[in-house]
This record gives sequence, structure tokens and C-alpha cells, in this order.
Amino acid sequence: MPGLRGGRIPEPRSDNPIRRALLHPVRSVPLAFLAVIGLGAALLMLPMARTGSDLVSDPLMAALFTSVSAVCVTGLITVDTATYWTPFGQAVIMFLIQVGGFGIMTLATLLALLVRKSIGLRGQLVAQSETHTLNLGDVRHVLLRVARLMVSIEAVTAAILTVRFWLAYDQNPLTALWHGSFHAVSAFNNAGFALYSDNLVGFTEDPLIIVPICLAIIAGGLGFPVIIQLLRGDVKPRNWSIHLRLTIYGTLVLLAGGIALFGAFEWNRNETLGGLSLTGKLLGSLAGGVFPRTAGFNSIDYGAAAPETLMVTNILMFIGGGSAGTAGGIKITTFLVLAFSIWNEVRGRDEVTIAHRSISASSQRQALSVALLGVAAVVGGTLALLMLTDHSLEKVLFESISAFATVGMSTGITYNLPPSAEWVLMALMFLGRIGTVTVASALALSSRPRLYSLPEERPVIG
Repeated sequence: MPGLRGGRIPEPRSDNPIRRALLHPVRSVPLAFLAVIGLGAALLMLPMARTGSDLVSDPLMAALFTSVSAVCVTGLITVDTATYWTPFGQAVIMFLIQVGGFGIMTLATLLALLVRKSIGLRGQLVAQSETHTLNLGDVRHVLLRVARLMVSIEAVTAAILTVRFWLAYDQNPLTALWHGSFHAVSAFNNAGFALYSDNLVGFTEDPLIIVPICLAIIAGGLGFPVIIQLLRGDVKPRNWSIHLRLTIYGTLVLLAGGIALFGAFEWNRNETLGGLSLTGKLLGSLAGGVFPRTAGFNSIDYGAAAPETLMVTNILMFIGGGSAGTAGGIKITTFLVLAFSIWNEVRGRDEVTIAHRSISASSQRQALSVALLGVAAVVGGTLALLMLTDHSLEKVLFESISAFATVGMSTGITYNLPPSAEWVLMALMFLGRIGTVTVASALALSSRPRLYSLPEERPVIG
């Protein structure tokens, strides 16, 4: 394609350098997120969005923090969603979750398709940067399938939850439908917002609430390319792409390991699972392995969890889910590409191979960049929170990873943080949602390839 030589995305033609920089597809994504965050905060500041039953010293900060958390599909909160916000405010939060999960630029591109029946090159490039599709010509088809898939899974989950809330918890049909829809959207988008003050702790022993929510979380966390490829009938592992293999097998291993370790550490602890029935313990272990990937719901009090559980949860949160989905973290494929790179280096191989396929050097560099930038963000956020608060390293590290990986779990310290610490968490959520590589690309002023090579030298490593 003309203008795409060497894999570069062309800069929009403009005589204004500022306009040219802002209209670049990679830079448009974070700018659009900021715009919607501002709109969400403005809507949540309306008197009709707040009940007034739980007054806070700074309503603007509460609205802004909630908007950032919803658009970045995180779930961290500084006010109680169930009591501080009115149904209108909760509807705004659900809308922001849906928009954030689908992707601002993806949604804008889809609306352009429906209204104009066409899409320009820049719009395709923007959508491609958000959905991570590999073929420019597939963008329109992918967007429509993503929308249908998203609505279908949320509708099925909402229907199951609505019936359960209605029949088992004596909610009237409209309330049950509202609660079912809200939690379905929150689950599939891996947001973790709930309409109950204790999140999902009250449903720990109810399989018809916990299991559908877990399935919706897993579906959203797999990523759209994986789900679409499976729906096409590619169910035989030998026909799977490397991305599909890494995501499916990685998800299964992390889920099994997370569930087993959570159950082992919390099974007999009275503060968490110890006082529950066998069904409750099994469901609690399931939730403990699924919710950190990266939904943010909680069916136990993580402030009372064992240190070992918090450590395992930290690992699951940081790795996150699949690429081009609603989950956060550095992503399963990033983690496994680095793991295979290390394994092949230990074995003395020049090439990194996975399932008889060679992984390009650019993919390895991208995985390393994402991981190291993620580590840098978490370390920087943790250090800042330690300086701004008097909480322990264990709790502050948990909070930082939860914010960066857009998980939303908390040991209970978010409610009492000073405004300066809230800004740190908002920055981590924003960075984690739009992606460290997107931020780095958006800030880069030049992407021109080097037309020469320098002499090679090998420093001493290790």
C-alpha cells in the first residue's frame, strides 16, 4: 500500500505541526480517552448523579476518580457506588465502562460506519491501533463482529443474573433487570464495579451469580481475536495460530494455578474461606483465581487475605488477560513470549521458537518493552504512594499493581487516600488502559527508520 512502506503509519498531511502530531492515529487513542473521562466526570458532577447521603469533602475528585476508573475499566473507587451515586449516576458509570471496554476510537469508527457507510484510511488506522488487528482490510469486518459479540455475551449474562436476582433475592423485575445488566457489562468489560457495598461478598456461596460472572470475565479477557477465531470453527489445536495457542494455554494454566493456590492459602482461614460451606470454598477459590484476571470483583475481604494470597494475586493482576480484549496487565502473550525467549536463551538457541514457529525479533523487543515499562510504572507508582501515605509496602504495592493492570481490587486503603495519592492511581489506571507502548509511541516525535547501522559490540551481561 502506498505510504505504508516499511510498516510505518503515515503522518496525516498538515502544515500545522501541532495538529499533525495530535491527529496521528496512535496519539488519538489517549486523547480520546481523556476527552471521554472529562465528559464522564462532568456528568457525574451533576446534582442528579449523586444521592447526597455520603457527602465527601471534594465531589469533583470523587467524580473524576470514578470516571477514570470506569473508562479505564478498573473498578477502584473512593466512594460507595451503591449509596453515593443515584441510578442516573450508576447508568453513567455503566456507559463509561462499556465505552472504555470497547475502545473509544473503535466505537467512534463503528458509529462512522453506521452513519456514513464508509471509513477513511485514518479511521481504519485508529481502529487498528485499538483492536490490534493484523490486516488493515479486516478492520471494518472486525469492528462489527466485536460489537455483536460484546452485546451477545453481555445479554446472555444479564439474562441469567436477572432471573437469579428476581427469583432468589426478592428483587422486583425492573430492579433485577438493572442489577443483572449492570453486573453483566461490568463483568464482560473486566471493570469490577458492583451495585452492592460489599461488592460480591454477599454472593460468595451462590453459583448462579459467581459462575456466570466468572465466565463473562474469562470471555472478555480472552480478547476479541481469540474468540472470533474460535467462532470460525478453529477448534483443533494443530490449526491454531501462535497467538491463539499462547492465549488459550496461558489462560488455562494461570486459571488453574490461581484457583489452586488461592484455595490452598485461604481454605481454612476464618477471615476468608474458613467459615464457608464446601460449595462456598470452591466458589471462593474459583473467584480468587478468576477475578484478578483482571475483573476486580471480590467475594472476600482482601484486606484480611494472607500475604501469600496477595502475592499470587499481584502476579495474576500484573500478567492480566489476552490482547485486544477488555482485560488489563501486560497480557498473557507478552509474558509467555518473554518466558520462551529466556528458555531458548538458556538452551543456547539463536531463534525463539514456539510450536515450530519462529518469533520475530521485533515481537520480542515489543514484549520486553511492554514488560519493563509496566514494571517501571508499578515501581514508580508504589514509590510515590509510599511517600504520600503511611500504608505498608504490601498494601501499597497491591494497590499500584491493581491500578496499573486495571483490576480494581483493593485491600481497603483507596477510600482514605489523600488527593495526591488519588492522582497517582488515576495516572496508573490511564497508563495501564491505553497501554505502555501506546504512550511511548504517542510521545515519540519521530518514527523514521535508521538508514544506517552502527558497529556491533557486546557488553558483559550478568
